[in-house]
Amino acid sequence: MVWRVVAIAAAAAMIGAAPATKTAPKALPAAPQPYLGASAPDTYKILPPAPVPGTTRYEADRTIFLQTRKLKDTPRWAMAQGDVNSAGIIKGMSCAVGVELTPQNAPKTTALIFRAARDVSTATNHPKDIYKRQRPYLIDEGPICVDKTDDLANSPDYPSGHNTWGWTVGLILAELAPDRATEILSRAKAFGESRLVCGVHNLSAVEAGRMNGSIVVAGLHGSAEFRKDMDVARKEVAAARRAGPAPDLATCAKEAELVARSPY
Repeated sequence: MVWRVVAIAAAAAMIGAAPATKTAPKALPAAPQPYLGASAPDTYKILPPAPVPGTTRYEADRTIFLQTRKLKDTPRWAMAQGDVNSAGIIKGMSCAVGVELTPQNAPKTTALIFRAARDVSTATNHPKDIYKRQRPYLIDEGPICVDKTDDLANSPDYPSGHNTWGWTVGLILAELAPDRATEILSRAKAFGESRLVCGVHNLSAVEAGRMNGSIVVAGLHGSAEFRKDMDVARKEVAAARRAGPAPDLATCAKEAELVARSPY
């Protein structure tokens, strides 16, 4: 399942590509331990159940999947394709935050976020494995913005791991840059909606992902270690924003226009 390897992908993204060498490449650093262990909220017991055939929610999912297929090859479709890379979400938040946060200018912040990815994985995989909800393109015919692979088909729909992750990151960044909270959370919402546009998640899964991310962040605030790391990250983000450079204004204006439009 995709969300079982998110921390490994994040680690690779943080250290970058290794230079060419004749010697054996060094192993990636061990994935960080999650902030929460046994104290993590049981999201399966909190989330509403996945929709089943014959219910209003199930039929609403089908209707919205079919209606949003008209977005294929539009600028919003292109944004959804860009949002497929879950490890690139911090870069994707550059316009919203006002600066691109990187392991170079915000090492503590990026480490905190990717450590939280371990908690997101736990919160996502448990209900996914129980409900085993099919992805929408397996129920109704329609194009999706990525290849229809066996791995994707075998990864359950509900709740959306991408949106759990995106909303978790959005809530964290909104707290670190509260004056940009509206822009950050709007972009985080669009990141989740990209899965709907892409056709790989149902609306119910996207909405559950947003709730799931909120549950994760509420749990994280119960961790003294997380709160301590947030205090450091808050200063780091402020310094990065002062140092700049600010993202390209024209690019950000185009993004904001897409974010403002509901895809359904």
